[in-house]
Amino acid sequence: MNLINRAKNILLSPNTEWDVIRSETATVSSLFTQYAIILAAIPAICGFIGFYLIGVSFGFGFFRLDFGIALTWAILTYILNLVSVYILGWIIDALAPSFGSTKDLTASLKVGVYSYTAAWVAGIFHILPSLSFLAAIAAIYSLVLLYIGLKKVKVVPDDKMVGYYVVTIVVALVLYFVIGAIIGAVVFSSYYTSGTL
Repeated sequence: MNLINRAKNILLSPNTEWDVIRSETATVSSLFTQYAIILAAIPAICGFIGFYLIGVSFGFGFFRLDFGIALTWAILTYILNLVSVYILGWIIDALAPSFGSTKDLTASLKVGVYSYTAAWVAGIFHILPSLSFLAAIAAIYSLVLLYIGLKKVKVVPDDKMVGYYVVTIVVALVLYFVIGAIIGAVVFSSYYTSGTL
């Protein structure tokens, strides 16, 4: 699997790429070492550059994170994104029998890992913090990828597909907000502790 081709294909022709993904032999390790740990670095690195070197201007002033706090933000963002993908895949797998699919952790992690592609690639917008909202908007496409992936890789019956998808989205959103809360609490408590704010 070529990482660049996979990312491009999953974004531009997801229907055919999910068919390829379904038939591929993969392991939990290969999904992370050959794909997730590389792409998950995009928002973390770009965010570090954006928040530390570039900063963001608000109507009431200019804001830039200190080196240590920006680095903490980047490391937490990176690690928690990878953890959340694993948790999402595990939950997709745990829910599978309830929605007419079969348990297969590797297939479930394929859905979790590859559906995150749009969110990770859109992380490039973090390099200019004032454009970070575009990353959030572009990441919505990951929800489309998630739907197609569930349908094609987990082979969910039509009458159970919507329920499976909705429950999975709820889980994904909860993970997103928990990660945001953890990162915000750690980063901004560091700011208060250091007396920067």
